[in-house]
Amino acid sequence: MPTPLTEIRNIGPAMAEMLQRAGIDSAETLREIGADAAYRAVLRMGSRPHFIAFYVLHMGLQGRPWNDCQGEEKAALRRRFDQIKAQAFDPHLSELEKTLNEIGVGSHR
Repeated sequence: MPTPLTEIRNIGPAMAEMLQRAGIDSAETLREIGADAAYRAVLRMGSRPHFIAFYVLHMGLQGRPWNDCQGEEKAALRRRFDQIKAQAFDPHLSELEKTLNEIGVGSHR
């Protein structure tokens, strides 16, 4: 039986619902794809970008409280968030380019 998303630290009912709408239906699935891919899926399904939700996913998957993200770690996550957001909404990138970027072999990493 799959583990509910809410079993991951920092994920409450609202975030679990958002992830489920994006096709991420269990804690195992979220752990397997990781926070970056999960957040891309959330953006693709139409959610507005929100930095806190992005870093809360990262902290939760590490078993850390959401407010543990500070300093350079938070700055680095902000750069990743901005990059993911830009790629998700860049009308000039083809679907193939977006997919290649997601797996780390595209030119817009």
